[in-house]
Amino acid sequence: MLNGIIVIDKEPGFTSHDVVAKMRGICGQRKIGHTGTLDPAATGVLPVCLGSATKLCDMLTEKDKEYVTELLLGVETDTQDTTGEVLTRKPVEVTEEQVRKVIAGFVGHYDQVPPMYSALKVNGKKLYELAREGKEVERKARPVEILEIEILSIELPVVEMRVACSKGTYIRTLCSDIGAALGCGGTMQSLRRTKVGGFSLEGALTLGKLQELKDKQEETNGQAISEILIPVDSVFAECPALHVMEEHRKLLDNGNAFYPRQTVEKTKYNADQWVRVYWEDGIFAGAYAYEDARKWYKPLKMFLEKEV
Repeated sequence: MLNGIIVIDKEPGFTSHDVVAKMRGICGQRKIGHTGTLDPAATGVLPVCLGSATKLCDMLTEKDKEYVTELLLGVETDTQDTTGEVLTRKPVEVTEEQVRKVIAGFVGHYDQVPPMYSALKVNGKKLYELAREGKEVERKARPVEILEIEILSIELPVVEMRVACSKGTYIRTLCSDIGAALGCGGTMQSLRRTKVGGFSLEGALTLGKLQELKDKQEETNGQAISEILIPVDSVFAECPALHVMEEHRKLLDNGNAFYPRQTVEKTKYNADQWVRVYWEDGIFAGAYAYEDARKWYKPLKMFLEKEV
């Protein structure tokens, strides 16, 4: 089984679930999961976890993200992007200076009302399902943070910008809110995700390229796909590493806690400090944290990839 992460450059027309389904066929295994949805029309970075790395899916979904988007001013749609039905059209009589000032005002924390066309659930039903039935329900505003907005170009009525934001931010809604603040309305014309946490477009593969690697692997009996896998422990690269001594390896085999004295390093870190834990032979076992009350390291997430 393949264990690790592959960063897909998602092409338009695919849902995130489509990507997973196609990768199951390409990689020949079912244990695959994505790390956050991208709309079918959107493109860009979609980290996909394979094998034991699927335990990372929830963690990677929580990461900050970065996008390049085009805001079309003067148009409002029911989906807040240009794939939807046009609700209003207004003349765009704002200046470039006004656009820059209003956009700058969105940097920081703000309460964002999720769009009806989203996968969020209300009473067990997804909002987009209700929207397709012509129903609209009240949605509570959720706190999000716009970390940075860089205006790349302004050719009214289109504004291209790079947006760095917290998890849960809808760029469609940001575009709509900017348009509303300018008084002319706005909708998202295009969206490309350029970064998820530490994963970027650099080195990302399209599904077509991944299939090529699979075909090459079959032709040469090589390890093409396994060679491009990003190892699980890279996600914890900022955490210090500990190696449990060989005589105590069963503690890791069973996902048990261990004491600093049972490690090669004999190091005790601060309470709740996360560490990368390896068997003495260098195989990654999981992420642990120091528990001061018991003076030991307790398991947080185990990634038992070793061959038994």
